[in-house]
Formats: sequence, C-alpha cells, structure tokens
Amino acid sequence: MTKYLFIYRSEPMTTPPSPEEMQASLKHWNDWAAKFKATGNIVDEGDGLKPCGKVVKGGGIVTDGPFMEAKEVCGGFSIILAKDYAEAVKIAQACPMVQFGGNVEIREMAGYV
Repeated sequence: MTKYLFIYRSEPMTTPPSPEEMQASLKHWNDWAAKFKATGNIVDEGDGLKPCGKVVKGGGIVTDGPFMEAKEVCGGFSIILAKDYAEAVKIAQACPMVQFGGNVEIREMAGYV
C-alpha cells in the first residue's frame, strides 16, 4: 500500500452555512471517513485549516496569506493508504469535498521519513 496526501480545496465561502447545512455537511464527512477508516484506507483524518496563514520565503520574508480573494482555499488534508493512484482517485471521488463542488489534490508521499 502506498501513502497519499489528500489536500482539500474549494472556492472561498461568501456566506457561512446555516447550522442545518453545517450539520448535514459534517454527517457526509463523518460517513465518508468512517467508511474508509473501516477499510484501512484513511490512516490519518488530518484536520481542517483556518483560512489564512503565513508564507515564509528566502531572505527572511514573511507575508500574510493566502488571501480570501484567492480563487481556491486549502481547507484541510488527510493521509490515505491505497494500492495505487487509481484506488486513491476512487476514494477521492467519494469524498464530500468533490460532491459539494470542491476538489481533492492527491499527492503520493515520497517515503523519505
């Protein structure tokens, strides 16, 4: 099995979801996570990410970012085990992020550590 990083991206929210929408969204996420944890595919659910952070560049340059006017925001991540990219893609296709209009970037982990 190969380890993959799932990076969850979506357009920035213009209005916060209602409590009912948030509850429904969390149910979809919890159901998806439970299904793939049971099969051993999700090894670390990861976490959501706050909308802003810091970008550190060479020369000691630190800037705020990413900014809300960005086309997409990185909303979170998970670590997945799959036999190959094809299986990782199938897991991502079932992800609520994709079903609700976002996307999942899949990156194979190099295994350096």
